[in-house]
Amino acid sequence: MILIRALEQRILTEGQVLPGEVLKVGSFLNQQIDTGLLKEMGEEIARLFSCNHVTKVLTIESSGIALAYAAGVALGVPVVFAKKHKSSNVDGSVLTSQVFSYTHKQTYNIMVSADYIRSEDTILIVDDFLAMGNALNGLIDIVGQAKAELAGCAIAIEKGFQGGGDALREKGIRVESMAIIDSMTDDSVVFRPQGT
Repeated sequence: MILIRALEQRILTEGQVLPGEVLKVGSFLNQQIDTGLLKEMGEEIARLFSCNHVTKVLTIESSGIALAYAAGVALGVPVVFAKKHKSSNVDGSVLTSQVFSYTHKQTYNIMVSADYIRSEDTILIVDDFLAMGNALNGLIDIVGQAKAELAGCAIAIEKGFQGGGDALREKGIRVESMAIIDSMTDDSVVFRPQGT
C-alpha cells in the first residue's frame, strides 16, 4: 500500500492531463525515470507474481521497457520486448499481432522473434500504462501464438475509466496495477481504492 500511495502522490503532484485523456508522467516514469521508484515497482511486481514460476517478462517498445526491466531483474528472468517496426535484426520466424496505439492514434504490427518465446515459457506481461487494453491484447495474442503460459499482466498506471483492465479481468486474466485512475480532468485525478 505504501508504494501505491507513493505512486498516486507522484501522479497528483507531477502528472499532467493532456487533451484526449492522455496522462503525462514523463518526469518520473517515461522520459525521465525515477530509478528508486522503478526498482520498488519491479520488486512489488516480483512479489505479486512470485508463485507463478515466471520464466520471461514481455513488454512492448518503448516506454514499457524500463518497468519490464525492473520486474525482470527482481524476478531474475530475461525481458523480451515486441518491436513496433520490422528491422534488419529481426529475421526468421516471428510472432506478430496488430495493436492500435491510443496515444499515437496509429496501428502497429508488433513482432517478437519466435526464438524468444517458447511453449515451455510462463510469460508475465508488463507495461507502463493500460487504457483500452490494445497493447496487452496484442501481447496476449503473441503469447497464445507461442503456446506459452500467461502468468498475468502487471501495470504501473491503469486508466480504469477506459475499461481495458476490467475487460481483461472478466476474461479471467490476472491484471495487477500499481495505480488505477477512475476519472481524470484537467485539474483532478480520482483513484480507485485498492486493497480495501
